[in-house]
Amino acid sequence: MKKIKYIVIVVLSAVMSLSFQSCNFLNVDHYFLDTMNEDSIFASKLNAEKYLFNVPTMFPDQGAIWGGSFTPGQLASDEMTANWRTDEFPGIKFTIGQINSRNLATFNIWGNMYKIIARCNYMIANIESVPDMNLLERQEYLGYVHFIRGWAYYHLLQNWGPLYIVYDEIFTSTATLEDFNRERATYHESVDYIVSEFEKAAKAIPRDVKTNEIGRPTKGAAIALIARLRLQQASPTFNGGEAGKYFEPWKRKSDGKHYVSQTRNDSLYALAAFAAKQVIDMGIYELNTVELTNEDIANTAMLKLDSAVAVDWPGTFPNGPHGINAYKSYKEMFDGELVVRNIKEFIWVQPESGNVVDYTRHSFPVNIEGWGGMSIPQRVVDQFYMANGDAYDANQGVSGENTEFSQRPYNYWGYTLPRDVHKIYVGREPRFYANIGFSGRLWTNYSSTAEASSQKGSNLQVRYETPNDIGRKPKEGSPTNQDDFTSTGYVPVKYINQSDAWNQGQREAKPFPIIRYAEILLGYAEALNELEGKSITITGFDAITGLEKTATFTRDVAEIAKAFNQIRFRVGLPGLKTVPARDEMFKLLQKECQIEFLNENRRYFDTRRWGIYANDQVRSNWQGMNMLSTKKGEFYTIQFANTQNLRDRNIEPKMLWLPLPHDELLKMGKVVQNYGWDR
Repeated sequence: MKKIKYIVIVVLSAVMSLSFQSCNFLNVDHYFLDTMNEDSIFASKLNAEKYLFNVPTMFPDQGAIWGGSFTPGQLASDEMTANWRTDEFPGIKFTIGQINSRNLATFNIWGNMYKIIARCNYMIANIESVPDMNLLERQEYLGYVHFIRGWAYYHLLQNWGPLYIVYDEIFTSTATLEDFNRERATYHESVDYIVSEFEKAAKAIPRDVKTNEIGRPTKGAAIALIARLRLQQASPTFNGGEAGKYFEPWKRKSDGKHYVSQTRNDSLYALAAFAAKQVIDMGIYELNTVELTNEDIANTAMLKLDSAVAVDWPGTFPNGPHGINAYKSYKEMFDGELVVRNIKEFIWVQPESGNVVDYTRHSFPVNIEGWGGMSIPQRVVDQFYMANGDAYDANQGVSGENTEFSQRPYNYWGYTLPRDVHKIYVGREPRFYANIGFSGRLWTNYSSTAEASSQKGSNLQVRYETPNDIGRKPKEGSPTNQDDFTSTGYVPVKYINQSDAWNQGQREAKPFPIIRYAEILLGYAEALNELEGKSITITGFDAITGLEKTATFTRDVAEIAKAFNQIRFRVGLPGLKTVPARDEMFKLLQKECQIEFLNENRRYFDTRRWGIYANDQVRSNWQGMNMLSTKKGEFYTIQFANTQNLRDRNIEPKMLWLPLPHDELLKMGKVVQNYGWDR
């Protein structure tokens, strides 16, 4: 069986309120009753470990990236929108001006993160007193503590930027407000501090975990997160780029330092490359692939690579695009089809996410018990390549057919494209079919027991072209809620398994990848690409030997191509023979990231660091099909998705971070609000 079959056993902590009257989220005293008596926590190794592994239960579900999200997430990015504007969808509220320092909705994880930090500080101060813990066990224990503390600060950095750092201090109930009152670190200081926490973790925690510990962080996870942080730190917004100039007036009062650096430092890109290369050289991670079987070949009428590509790239993966099922290699990582522990691409993963399962329903049509109001804009759909690696061409048409709609079904790597599908959806790359729900797509719903004749069972061809089509037809016997229909004609399907059904069916459990090897490869290529004309030597921790290592980095085009081409080959696309100039290569990397990580909560953070987040003001960025059409032909007229949420959408430079909670600013006078936001 390939399906996920996990029973996750965790020690549940008490539900803690995010509201507080003082800085008591840094006071460790009142936490002990949550788990055990204070005197017994460090009385034995068993108790200390119970306490340690209780703490991560306070982190949010990492798959909560749509509704109830803890970061601006998907619905604040430029790759997706929705019609709802209830409290369930704070990402939408963020884009329409309804999030502020007094109303952070589910984004307000500030208190819980500092509770985690307080517990970590307490463990660091007391772990030496455990009588039956040897030196190696204590080192590993502290490694996990530093990882958890770094991960808490990571959450704070992603939401609020420059950190309020308490280091190793322990605050008791006798602490005064003045004890808490200190200035924030700069952005670079904040990243450096979190990196130091992950480095301490990487030196002590295991490289591998047992099967029943899948989801526990590893040495590779710590270094991979360092690579992500270093690349963010090096990126234009935070490293002297144009977007960062917005923050030029924002300086720390005590020393006049800019909270966001106004000068470029190329060594930061070398640090990012150093960390990414560490992960690569560990040799334990690889892109997920599914072997191409004889059955796949026999049942596949896929568009073949053109003759030039076949000559240029004859090799099997990882030296070429051959020998693997390009669709399944990508899709089955996300939809619950594979056993999580066998996916070597997942450097760190939440093995099951209830949020991911629940929000697949927001793509299913209402008529088959869905709430299909998620919408992907035409701009994103057009980014996906054709199957032969060419850029999307709306006029290319169906191979061998001079018609607007396909006259026969196609099978691409095991994905079935039924007949009568518009030519713009035929012959696209595998990631298109893995990610995009479009008019005419086949919804398999294999677990549904409803009669197929009722248009509610399995193997339904869902259309949005006319009011009578399944995708636009209201649910029988229920009032029509226009918010439950896509506004662009495109819905996300990345996490939907072929067996999933919401009408008389069931859903497969879904993992959520926190960081995967594809990100390391593309990040490595991006970091090297920025070192044009530079040769920078870095000395740092070597994850393999545990010792210090020195390495020199340049714009090595062979290394860039090697990393980039693996991503392309895995999805059946040709690689680069020649790496273009830096700026052109950067555009290719941006496009590849947008396609590869669609709907994985990366886009908001990528556009933020690249300095292009505010660029989505242009109305042409939010186009789609004509969802008011009454005839099939009218539907394929691209137009602005004229919803209230998009009409009200207003992205400002200050929205690169959230505002700090108002109550906390009142208590700590030295802590300044994020630039551009009201206190």
